[in-house]
Amino acid sequence: MADRSPDVPYRQGKPARPAPSNGKPPGRPPGKPQAVKGPANGATVRTGAARSREPRHFAALDLGTNNCRLLIARPQGDGFAVIDAFSRIVRLGEGLAGSGKLSDAAIERTIAALKICADKLRRRNVTLSRAVATEACRRASNGVDFIARAYAETGILLDIITAEEEARLAVLGCHSLIEPGEDPALVFDIGGGSTELVLVDTRAETPHVLDWHSAPWGVVSLTESAGHGPPGQDGGAEGRAAAYARMRELVTESMAPFAARLPRGIPVPRLLGTSGTVTTLASVHLGLSHYDRAQVDGLIVPATAMRTISRDLAAMDLRERAQLPCIGTERADLVVAGCAILETIMDLWPAERLGIADRGIREGILRRLMGSTA
Repeated sequence: MADRSPDVPYRQGKPARPAPSNGKPPGRPPGKPQAVKGPANGATVRTGAARSREPRHFAALDLGTNNCRLLIARPQGDGFAVIDAFSRIVRLGEGLAGSGKLSDAAIERTIAALKICADKLRRRNVTLSRAVATEACRRASNGVDFIARAYAETGILLDIITAEEEARLAVLGCHSLIEPGEDPALVFDIGGGSTELVLVDTRAETPHVLDWHSAPWGVVSLTESAGHGPPGQDGGAEGRAAAYARMRELVTESMAPFAARLPRGIPVPRLLGTSGTVTTLASVHLGLSHYDRAQVDGLIVPATAMRTISRDLAAMDLRERAQLPCIGTERADLVVAGCAILETIMDLWPAERLGIADRGIREGILRRLMGSTA
């Protein structure tokens, strides 16, 4: 790392460390995999050994506060090869901060996305799968009812995981992109309803979790609580600046206990982020006309550049942000909250560079599933 300028973005030629072949992080038993039933006839996807002539297909579904994402893969070497994927912004947690419940409209959007996932699982003859739900379902008073309805209508049984398991899965899925080094590194995942931060020791093949924290702010929850309004109702430049400052205050307060526990005097802090926020900002930094995972995943960018982009986006109104490539109308209203969370994380762990990962919970689930059947 010493021969790299902190002001120049670069890509690691290959992952900084090999992914564990057994898919099992220390100190945490694998989550229980679940079969998927078809909604029409209740037929269960094969859970026994696949036929010897057929490759085994595994699937991981991550239902967050903002996104529904599916990954289907088969083992390949020490890792896996992706054979199908699906991602849709469903905004399951829309309105949750005010009502405490998942709205009917959000549930309908999410069920529609899950039906597409269920169809892919059947068509791809998935051997073993696991579907998890995170902060929105943890927090909503009708979260359990939604899980039951989703199972009844799609055959997908969602497991509402704890914030701790969410954090560990994210690390397991992306840790190979952490820059080399001996000191602890910080990995974070900015979600829709919460943000997970994990301090890891990377000296072993699989990082050891030293400490972790879940902050109750994600891009949806923070936007609904402190975001500015649409053009004409956002208070102009001063109003947008005040809203951004308020977001930063809320996030700083929520992360203060974790910040107090972090080690001091780290010579070269290493920082890796996995989320739509960091991949979107990296795309803006590269000046991409459309999102390209091959250019973003594994990118190392100057922290100063990410701060500049964050502040520039926060100063724009909604229409201006929506016109930017890789942001558009779907992310324009939420990206500022992500910027506020990111800047706060960079405050408490002042790394010169930020690693970008377009991988996380789904990849962590796949490694556990494949490791459990190795």
